[in-house]
Amino acid sequence: MLADLTPLRRSPEFRRLWWGLGLANIGTALTATAVGLQVYQITRSTFAVGLLGAAGLVPVIVLGLYGGALADAYDRRKVALVASVIMWAATLGIVAQAFLQLNQAWLLYVLVAVQAGASAVNGPARSAIIPRLVSMELLPAANALNMVTTTLSALIGPMVGASLVAAFGYAHTYLIDAVTFTFALYAIVRLPAMLPGQPDDVPLARTAGWRSVWDGLQFLRGRRTLLLTFLVDISAMMLANPRSTYPAAASVILGGGPRTAGYLASAVAVGSLLAAVFSGPLGRVRRQGLVVSFAVCGWGLGIAACGLAWVLAGRSSPQHVLIGALIASVVALAFAGGCDAVSATFRGTMLQSAAPDAMRGRLQGVYFVVVTGGPRLGDVFVGATSHRLGEGMAILVGGLACVLAVVVLTRWHRPFLAYDARNPLG
Repeated sequence: MLADLTPLRRSPEFRRLWWGLGLANIGTALTATAVGLQVYQITRSTFAVGLLGAAGLVPVIVLGLYGGALADAYDRRKVALVASVIMWAATLGIVAQAFLQLNQAWLLYVLVAVQAGASAVNGPARSAIIPRLVSMELLPAANALNMVTTTLSALIGPMVGASLVAAFGYAHTYLIDAVTFTFALYAIVRLPAMLPGQPDDVPLARTAGWRSVWDGLQFLRGRRTLLLTFLVDISAMMLANPRSTYPAAASVILGGGPRTAGYLASAVAVGSLLAAVFSGPLGRVRRQGLVVSFAVCGWGLGIAACGLAWVLAGRSSPQHVLIGALIASVVALAFAGGCDAVSATFRGTMLQSAAPDAMRGRLQGVYFVVVTGGPRLGDVFVGATSHRLGEGMAILVGGLACVLAVVVLTRWHRPFLAYDARNPLG
């Protein structure tokens, strides 16, 4: 039942990368929580918090696609290293504005945009490296292990980040991110050279240009099963992403202030972490498309249940916590998080298995745009609908819309439900 540790034992490079990124992700999660709280403190607006997603959306879309082309044209290790250094510099900028007490929301938007752009180049290159470090049969286990570190950081980050902000302020919370990020830099430096593989029956990205990006999009258009892995995730993250509502929910619905916001964000991570820790059976699943469909529907239903709890709760204040509504919210979000972890593990595995190495960077670029840009679109969409409907009703409707979208998409391309991991290219 427990996660398969074989990739860590067999590949020292993967092991270093796993540890380094795991520690860096904790710091990144601290910063993400603290930035949202700081923007809300400055503006007192959920919509302004949602605009953090908009600030990084254009860099994620443009540089995510272009970053994938870079990963297919140049040494993937060098691409990841340069992008990581830029991300680190943006983090140092966030630290500096906090120590200087500038309290300018626009400056935070700019720094988040720079950080998002560099991450959009780093992510595809790093993901395209993984199949070089472990064998194909170990990819589900490796992706599940990566999900452990991702969800552990998402669990620790919001809860600890909110507590650190309450106890020590924003500057010292951001400083932890700057320190932990150095572990990721070290892990990437220790990787061997990662030149792109030889082309199979796909166009080789001889230079990192928009023509090679177009080749990647054309390749994806002709493979609907892979395309659907992106579309179902966009449906989940755009329609039913509740994270921009946490500050307001903690302030005026459930009560408790920043600590309650941390509990809500951490609840999703608790469910994801449990699913990742007990991911042993996932390596034996063959009907991966079917499982992805059920998992994304489970995410939508969990978010809808959380929204219903908020609608029924009414209004509270930071000084008074509605314990029953908070418990119901945490359980619903944890269920959604577990479903999301299962979905992410198999969507990543399907893409890595079915993509030839010469195209892997560009497709990972599309993947990064979806998994990073989708939540940012969701921040804006849910933030805007919350302004009109209220936070609870916004995510209740969004969760049900997510389920409906999955049903429509799988009816549009029924072979997705029959996808067999034993024949990924079939």
